Amino acid sequence: MSELRVIIAGGGTGGHIFPAVAVGHALKRLWPGAKLLFIGAKDKMEMEKVPQEGFEIKGLDIVGFNRISILKNISLPIKLLRSRMQVKGILDDFRPHVVVGVGGYASFPALSAAQGRGIPTLIQEQNSYAGKSNKILSRRAKAVCVAYPNMGQFFPQEKITITGNPVRKNIAEMTHTSEEGKTWFGLNNGKTTLLIVGGSLGAKSINECIDEQLPELLKLDLNILWQTGKQYHEQARKRAGDDAANVKVVDFISNMEMAYAAADVVISRAGALAIAELCIAAKPVIFVPYPFAAEDHQTSNAMALVTHNAALLVKDNEVKTELVKKLKKLINDNAMQAIMSENLKAMAIKDADEKIARKVIEISGLN
Repeated sequence: MSELRVIIAGGGTGGHIFPAVAVGHALKRLWPGAKLLFIGAKDKMEMEKVPQEGFEIKGLDIVGFNRISILKNISLPIKLLRSRMQVKGILDDFRPHVVVGVGGYASFPALSAAQGRGIPTLIQEQNSYAGKSNKILSRRAKAVCVAYPNMGQFFPQEKITITGNPVRKNIAEMTHTSEEGKTWFGLNNGKTTLLIVGGSLGAKSINECIDEQLPELLKLDLNILWQTGKQYHEQARKRAGDDAANVKVVDFISNMEMAYAAADVVISRAGALAIAELCIAAKPVIFVPYPFAAEDHQTSNAMALVTHNAALLVKDNEVKTELVKKLKKLINDNAMQAIMSENLKAMAIKDADEKIARKVIEISGLN
């Protein structure tokens, strides 16, 4: 078997990192001896998380476009140029057969440089509404792997393969019971458990709403597993105070399979990874899409489930007035919970990682 060398580029959040890692592990299973190199952005979480999974990673001096403060983008062209030069050096040294882009800061310079050299590239588009960078890159890409139908409006139809979004193997194959999950987090096995997760970095609007309305939530006699992100963690711990027996506050959850097992109902951002995982976990969910996501893609992601009666949606600017209200209705409506759970199961894809890995091998020309 020939040596397969693949670069996987992207990151910034868990929503990009964990799918990238899942594809990396799938390539290792399908092509033993494959050499993989990840490219990320310096000072971002991929520089820690990817090595923990046993993969090598190189960091670029790159940041993303700031949609909130335009002035912060002044140095962006220089950083893009610098990162492009760094990528050229990496391509010279590693000589990949394929470069895969999973989204995030490092994805565009890596795929753009590879395409400039005629190296086959694959785009893994996680969202139901494609971003500008991937639309541009798709013109010269060999393949585009997507999670949603009707993506021909963004990409050349002949390059599209519907694969779903890859999730971590321990979630795709999770078998833990509700009791095991609740025991893992030290929660009461006799209570309904609400999981609040705002993505790997936390969600400001969700955190502030839960902080403000925690006494109201506790009247529902719930366990609350509240993942805050690092910035809000200390504030949330103080807010939980004497109710710590019923409220478990964590900044980051490494064992998400246990959190999903413990959960009966979920409040979540609507990133592509969260949606893929929640379809597998099949737990009734209220999505609060991040309003500043490119092209508002989180709302599009969430609506793909809402229209199938698989989820509920609360707009970010209506969180403080609508979230707890909708949560109460959902918790008290067992029939709705059952319908949502069944519809989520019907949308689950558990082998997206291997589907994408097979496409990588196909375009490498080595198979």
